[in-house]
Amino acid sequence: MNYRHAFHAGNQADVLKHVVLVALLEALRGKDKPFAVLDLHAGIGRYTLAAEASKTGEYVDGIARIERETGAEALAPAAVARYLELVRAFNPSGRLEIYPGSPRLIRALMRPEDRLTLVELHPEDNARLRAEFAGDEQVAIHHRDSWEALRGLLPPQPRRGLLLLDPSFEQPDELARLARGVATVHRRWPEGVIAAWYPIKDRPPVDAMLAALPPLPRAWTAELTVFDTLFPARLNGSGLVLANLPWGVEEALREALAWLQPRLARQGGAWRLEPLPG
Repeated sequence: MNYRHAFHAGNQADVLKHVVLVALLEALRGKDKPFAVLDLHAGIGRYTLAAEASKTGEYVDGIARIERETGAEALAPAAVARYLELVRAFNPSGRLEIYPGSPRLIRALMRPEDRLTLVELHPEDNARLRAEFAGDEQVAIHHRDSWEALRGLLPPQPRRGLLLLDPSFEQPDELARLARGVATVHRRWPEGVIAAWYPIKDRPPVDAMLAALPPLPRAWTAELTVFDTLFPARLNGSGLVLANLPWGVEEALREALAWLQPRLARQGGAWRLEPLPG
């Protein structure tokens, strides 16, 4: 429980994860029916880049790379343009000072009939999260273990919706745990959209995790790496396991990944969007 996302806010992994998240939410908003979103590793909601994030500077090679492009919204694919629009709404001065985490991005795309459940175990971060959403009746916040919450909070009401899994990967078996967690989500909430993030440090553990997944409907993996050579000691890129992918989102993600990868690349890298066995 030592991990604090504030040190990594806005990095290349956040950009990928949040562009995919925005694409999924826009698809859910495309129908009149209400939806529920569960963010099980929520963090604090918003991050001041001059605070903890400045100590690592990871956002410089993430959101800062694409945000500084003049008129990027007009040039970018729809999911990226919407993501940049949301980030800039938190920075009315025109300077990149605040980075909205997934809870804030989700909340910005919710309608009055939609609901958001946030889970954060770290006590200080949970307190900051509660302060961030104080008085918001559409947001429920839990101080509990995220893996236990998979059983305690599913299925949600309404049953239409999305679950975001974004573990800290502090433990060596976290990839295997992610595969088991995805299986639990699908078993308890078979119609729910799943987005499960994972780091890419070395290829074999990632491939083993993907092979351990159960058959999932309309399942894809979206990956983006920023180095040609994978060194296990660094974050070379990241990916998401996606299940029950809404119709039409595949092409939106393909366009977004193709646009993002060369702009985030540091020494080569690649992107891929591939179906998983169903």
